Amino acid sequence: MEEFELSEQCRLGNNRARKELYEHYGGRLLGVCLRYTGDRDTAQDLLHDGFIKIFSSFDKFTWRGEGSLRAWMERVMVNTALQYLRKSDVISQSTPLEEVPEDYEEPDASAVEMIPQAVLMRFIEELPAGYRTVFNLYTFEEKSHKEIAQLLGINEKSSASQLFRAKSVLAKRVKEWIMNNG
Repeated sequence: MEEFELSEQCRLGNNRARKELYEHYGGRLLGVCLRYTGDRDTAQDLLHDGFIKIFSSFDKFTWRGEGSLRAWMERVMVNTALQYLRKSDVISQSTPLEEVPEDYEEPDASAVEMIPQAVLMRFIEELPAGYRTVFNLYTFEEKSHKEIAQLLGINEKSSASQLFRAKSVLAKRVKEWIMNNG
């Protein structure tokens, strides 16, 4: 089914369309949940919670052209993950990292491109929850520090600090990987 027809059939409660939607987008949306949780079991729980929200909220979806269904579902999944993280209070439980430098040097972009995407995503998943959440919102969702602060109930400086630390940790991991595999 085309995206528009799929969305209309899901809106009407067609279970075959819902199954197709789940099978078509489930892997991608699980990846979104994994980016925020770093834990496969929790990500799968959030995926199922998110799909329940999606299936019960199709009346709120507005078709805006090809890709709008996927974008809407990704937004639902991000919000589901953020709701879980706020409820679990993992954002405020930032893990201290002793070896985070005051400044860091970003790795060469061409060197980063040679690292498999799965490896980079694993590095992101392994970040402490607060760093990972801010990094995801800033990098993938393109939110400002002001928006991140509002979403997470933290101040803007904390958002900026957690992003800096996330980038520092990732830069160190990338350099190590390049030294060992490059």
